[in-house]
Amino acid sequence: MYILVTPAKNEAENLPDLIKSILSQTVKPNLWVIVDDGSTDATPEILANNEFGDWIKTIRLQPHPRDITFHYSFVCKNGFDYAIDFCTQMQIEYEFIGLIDADTLLENQYFEKLIDEFKTDPYIGIASGGIYYDNEGKLELDSVNKEYPRGTGRLWRKTCFMETEGYLIEPSPDSISNIKALLIGWKVKQFKNIIAIQKRMTSSADGLWKGYKSNGFIAYYLNKHPLLVFLNTIFYSTRNPYYVGIPYLYGYLLSIIKRKSKIRDKEIKDFFWNTRLKELISINIINIIR
Repeated sequence: MYILVTPAKNEAENLPDLIKSILSQTVKPNLWVIVDDGSTDATPEILANNEFGDWIKTIRLQPHPRDITFHYSFVCKNGFDYAIDFCTQMQIEYEFIGLIDADTLLENQYFEKLIDEFKTDPYIGIASGGIYYDNEGKLELDSVNKEYPRGTGRLWRKTCFMETEGYLIEPSPDSISNIKALLIGWKVKQFKNIIAIQKRMTSSADGLWKGYKSNGFIAYYLNKHPLLVFLNTIFYSTRNPYYVGIPYLYGYLLSIIKRKSKIRDKEIKDFFWNTRLKELISINIINIIR
């Protein structure tokens, strides 16, 4: 039914819970590829002691500093390429391609429910559940990016994945994939009633300051309109932890000063400069009216 990829770097603390979560799924993947990004903790030992069946495969990359820009997508792409090639060689059939980060836990029917949504609407190309955080026993929906599929816990329809050039080695590859799908007529959905719990905040693996500084660079790289960047900075500064808007704006401005390169894809650049800005303004107007 589906194949799954997980990038993992120094995730010894999280991997056992993730493995338990995937094994508890009512619909398990036909193949699960875990990519060890040169971990220096007990991650390799945990993966080497896999006793859960030959449908779980692991590959190990050379050590490299953690990087949520280009290198993260490189790690994931290695996993997708391996999984697709393996399925071709072994004649394993699948309809969907999934991605889940090592710090994520899923309700037991997560993938079953998500696949049901795909079956209900054949025009859905990419979908995910909602990302929640456990705040002292109370689940709180992550307020970032409520309209689009999230990175972790997402599924692509196989056809959509192939039509949008697969998983590109770019910063924010999941956002780029969402946009490419939209531009050729696919629907992209986030189903908030399907629950994924993220054990740490997005972009916080190496600390929030470094993570949000990288996000500022990504905003520049994707050609986000300055007004959109300003609105994002205000948004980040109005929720806990309140300081993350500072490194986000710093990363964006630093990229301008250094005249760093931007994405070459004109459609993506136009989307973030024009379409996404209009979407965000419309959403805010609707929220104010409500």
